[in-house]
Amino acid sequence: MPRDVERIERLQDAMKEAGLDALAVGLPSNVLLLTGYFPVTGTSFAILTREGELTLFAPEDERELAESRSSDRTIFYQPDGLDALRREIRAAVPLDGKVTGFECGETFQPASYVAMHLYQTSVPELLEGAVLRPASALLARAKSVVTPIELDRLRRACRIAEAAFERGAARLAPGLKETEAAEAFRAPLATVGTGFEGVCRSGGLVSCMSGPHSAEAWGAFARSRAREIEISDFALVHCNSHADGYWTDITRTWCISPVGERQCRMFEAVFAARQAALDAIRPGVRAADVDAAARGVMRARGFGAEFKHSTGHGVGFASTDHQAPPRIAAGSAERLEAGMVFNIEPAAYVDGFGGVRHCDMVAVTETGAELLTPFQCRIEELTR
Repeated sequence: MPRDVERIERLQDAMKEAGLDALAVGLPSNVLLLTGYFPVTGTSFAILTREGELTLFAPEDERELAESRSSDRTIFYQPDGLDALRREIRAAVPLDGKVTGFECGETFQPASYVAMHLYQTSVPELLEGAVLRPASALLARAKSVVTPIELDRLRRACRIAEAAFERGAARLAPGLKETEAAEAFRAPLATVGTGFEGVCRSGGLVSCMSGPHSAEAWGAFARSRAREIEISDFALVHCNSHADGYWTDITRTWCISPVGERQCRMFEAVFAARQAALDAIRPGVRAADVDAAARGVMRARGFGAEFKHSTGHGVGFASTDHQAPPRIAAGSAERLEAGMVFNIEPAAYVDGFGGVRHCDMVAVTETGAELLTPFQCRIEELTR
């Protein structure tokens, strides 16, 4: 994997502006930001100096993966506690007296393995001798505008998800359980994605909520149940997937024939709101105005109260982080920039009846929006 020179230069500029001599990170999404490597177990660490020297510390058992994803200096070690890594850091990147930015505070972090080690409050101990400064805001800002190399990785993740959605949709039918439907969409994320265009690791989580359950999909988490999908049901499928640590957040809603008039109105409202949001996206626009464009359509179509969450949030280094900039929400003061990637997810949830959500990934370009998920975007394609 080539060195992302633009990413390193952007970070160097941010460090100079913040008065930092070095930047030290252990959270997997931040290690990915600096090095291009998505750690498996969370014991990797990365340090970037103001001069552009980048060092990745990775556990010995991740050697094969780390060597294939990062082109910078990599030091492999046996993770036998903090002392082992601290010794490696002191030998490779002396930080005594150096003003060093580090991670602190609450965070959303995508899971890269069944369990992950997070250094968190141990970071100051690892960076013994350094003059520490909080850098979480700097890192969040850096992740909000991707480089061309990172955008290419995200496009790849979206193409894998597209293949999974196509295969899963072919299985949707009355009598299929929500859990079975979710698995039909989830499995191809790995079977298609691993090895796809050079991807080493691919996978994700998928849920399906049908009938009246789909009206509950506005919450912070979704779950599939043993309920069987019935005729005239909505089947709302939500997918968070990644390819080598670059994440997607995608939702499609199908309706099992026959489709009633009320369901048609919900679909039409959501798609009209989606188009209004896409039309509003361009550099310089307030994120709140994109939310207002979608929300105004939902209100005009009679579903204002049924649109129960914000229009979107930043996606890329994580899938579900509702604080990730840009926040496409009514209270957001952020303005869009070319290179920002986020989701657009207008929805209508009618209690006891059903819910429709259509969640796309978009990138801001110099002239507008690039739709990263241009599939299953017509009502006709979402009727089974």
